[in-house]
Amino acid sequence: MKNPAPFLRCILAGALILLCAAGNAAAENKTARLAYVEWACATAATYVVKAVLEEKLGYDVELVRMDAEFIWLKTAAGDVDGFVCAWLPGLHRYFYGKVEYNVADLGPNLEGTRVGLVVPGYVPVDSVSELAEHAGAFGGRIIGIDPEAGIMRLTKEAIEEYPLPDMELVSGSGASMTETLGRKIENRQWVVVTGWTPHWKFARWDLKYLDDPENIYGGSEAIHTMVRTGLETDDPRLYRLLDNFHWEAEDIHQVMDMIRESGKPYESAVSWIDQNPDKVAPWLD
Repeated sequence: MKNPAPFLRCILAGALILLCAAGNAAAENKTARLAYVEWACATAATYVVKAVLEEKLGYDVELVRMDAEFIWLKTAAGDVDGFVCAWLPGLHRYFYGKVEYNVADLGPNLEGTRVGLVVPGYVPVDSVSELAEHAGAFGGRIIGIDPEAGIMRLTKEAIEEYPLPDMELVSGSGASMTETLGRKIENRQWVVVTGWTPHWKFARWDLKYLDDPENIYGGSEAIHTMVRTGLETDDPRLYRLLDNFHWEAEDIHQVMDMIRESGKPYESAVSWIDQNPDKVAPWLD
């Protein structure tokens, strides 16, 4: 071949076209794997993030539901990309302490949260320390959620510290807890449950937190976003979205109410992001 330059230019041009096409295809087929606990607040936040990633950024997002401790362990192991329901500094401090060097804390996505024991407003008990003398009126039971949840561990500590020898912590789920709470309130019966804010139950019923003089449940909490180490390098766009995700209590309450009324988490999340473009825009950087 007398002059190979044109031929080589064609080969290089074709290679560039193929590389660009491959790069675009990779960009168009981004995937993410996010974990969540089946709590009302975690469900609302996780589905909103999924909706933004899929509807605005073209991702294919797999949601993996698991117990609280496994969320931390699976993120630390790199089995999931992250989660948006880490309660710190108190509720999940035990889980965080086990894996803190293998996860990245992106900071709070919701501030001013709280956990503790909750009773209906008509119950004339105002402190956890008073539960011991009224154990019979509560049927000797504190109605809890999934046994691995941080609030269950703190409640076991409360039973030991106050002490509450005649009170049993009953495990279940977030749904079974609110079902029992609603049934008891309907019949004006005494009931005490593990509670946290934000949660739609506070809008539906007149409830109050019990004072915690031993400070077992801590003070104000925040919900943080946690991701696996290496995500910033592996997928900067996903990392930025998760890092930018931040909203207010009013926002998450709206989504929780929409999910409770419709029973459709993803559709509710899509409706919310469509109705609130000004709040979603900063997450998209």
